[in-house]
Amino acid sequence: MKGDVSPAVFARPHRSLFQKYFLVLFVAVVVPLIINGASDAWFGYRDQRANLSSRLRAEANSAAGQIQAFLDGIRAQMDWTVQLPWTEGLDERHQFDALRLLRQAPAITEVTLVDGKGIERLHVSRTDPDVAMSGVDHSTDPAVIGARAAHVWFGPLTLHRGSEPFMTIAVAGARPSAGVTIAEINLKLIWDVISAIHVGQSGGAFVLDGGGRLVAHPDISLVLRGADNAAISPLRALQKAAAAQENEIVNGFNARGRSVLAAAAPIPGPDWTAFVEQPTAEAYGPIRAALWRTGLLLIAGAAFAFALAYLLALRMAGPIRQLEEGAARIGAGRFDHQIDLRTGDELEGLASRFNAMAGELAVSQERAERIGRLKRFLAPQIAELVENVGQENLLESHRTEVSVVFCDLRGFTAFASEVGPEEVMGLLGDYYDALGSIIMRYEATLTCFMGDGLMLLLNAPLPCPEPATRAVRMGLDMQSAVQALILRWRERGFVVGFGVGIATGTATVGRIGYEGRIDYTAIGSVVNLASRICSAATDGQVLIDPETAAAAATTIGVEGLGTHQMKGFAQSVPIFAVKFATGRLMA
Repeated sequence: MKGDVSPAVFARPHRSLFQKYFLVLFVAVVVPLIINGASDAWFGYRDQRANLSSRLRAEANSAAGQIQAFLDGIRAQMDWTVQLPWTEGLDERHQFDALRLLRQAPAITEVTLVDGKGIERLHVSRTDPDVAMSGVDHSTDPAVIGARAAHVWFGPLTLHRGSEPFMTIAVAGARPSAGVTIAEINLKLIWDVISAIHVGQSGGAFVLDGGGRLVAHPDISLVLRGADNAAISPLRALQKAAAAQENEIVNGFNARGRSVLAAAAPIPGPDWTAFVEQPTAEAYGPIRAALWRTGLLLIAGAAFAFALAYLLALRMAGPIRQLEEGAARIGAGRFDHQIDLRTGDELEGLASRFNAMAGELAVSQERAERIGRLKRFLAPQIAELVENVGQENLLESHRTEVSVVFCDLRGFTAFASEVGPEEVMGLLGDYYDALGSIIMRYEATLTCFMGDGLMLLLNAPLPCPEPATRAVRMGLDMQSAVQALILRWRERGFVVGFGVGIATGTATVGRIGYEGRIDYTAIGSVVNLASRICSAATDGQVLIDPETAAAAATTIGVEGLGTHQMKGFAQSVPIFAVKFATGRLMA
């Protein structure tokens, strides 16, 4: 609907809307007065039970959330201890991580660090002496096996000397070499959470594990009696009933034999279930009072039903028509349109939200256009970052040190002249698919395509640490990916190769172009040098200049190839190649 539609078009919905609201209010208020009291009592009971169900479920979810947050907090702290790989001997960093874990997670009583081979390297306890390099083999320990299979493993509930409940948690590193951390957790803190939950005057909460064993209860003596405790049989019956009636409150008995209503919420990690209970008599007490109040309110409401329906329908029709017209104009792209409503109620708030939405749409449209311009020469994640941090001035011309990467296919011109266009474009499609993901992963800036060749920048426009080393590693990954493609192409009779050239130095970087077509590029001798080095690279080579070799040699193997005379350079330039070992690139 357009904004210039005549007012007559809106008059018809005004009458229809008036009739609708009048009818709805009449049915909702007047007709129920005619229905007998039994009907009112039944619906009142259902509404009150629904409210009771929502409240109990909310309490159960809150209890489950607090316990899950307690366990997640411990797991998150343990994750820090499996970040670093193990080396020979006891690494002081691992010892520091273990001590820090005990300090930041009071519920943990002892920690065992196991290396990637399952051998115990360190055992730290709050009560016993620390043991380092014990050499105990934990490779068959269920905690180690479970953690390696699912990253996190939760053990069963155990009782320490019959006085406190404990549980074992094991966390494995993302890499096998990082090993596994095993921690003993004192569950008494969960008892503190459960004891603080009160529903009504005498309702409470408790936790059962997957096997029906009591994990936490306000009466901790029930927990300390162990699994063979007849008093918790009614609680297990509640657990079975809750499993059969998911998301519904269930009837049963608590540990004291009182009839209760209960709601359950799962705690996924250790496969526990949190329950919240309230005595049935106490829970249904408000329902009886609500039925009396409902009857009185219906009688009072009947006197005002007609007037209320008439006035409300009149007040709703006009503002809704104005909202409809404003929404149509905003939907047509007129984001500067403002809906002026002063009703003092939710409709005025809705109009304000429409106005705010129009402003946000205008800003979003402008931002999308800016990001679209940036994505023409930046990796998508770089374009988003430049826009999010408001640093588009990074694209202005300036001099900085960059690592320039050139790469192209060897023998592609001859190949393209001998085969059909479909095969040429298919090969290029595979080629750019393989390189595209690597370029995005290293957050390199793609300045231009040159048929089968690419020019890439690192450290511009956004700075990055060790750009030269980063450029060499990207070149290695690109060479590895394309060489895998070359093997398949050669099986189809295509004889092509792939070379990479990298140079590091100072260049002028910035935007260049004209209205409607702007690119980001680098200008300087380092760009020419990278291009010449790429031309000198044979199939499978990654050649680099002295600046890049000096920066990357500490972490990546290189070998000198002597000096080469490069076109455009008065003096010969030393060239280095990244070493190969047993058919794989050294990195």
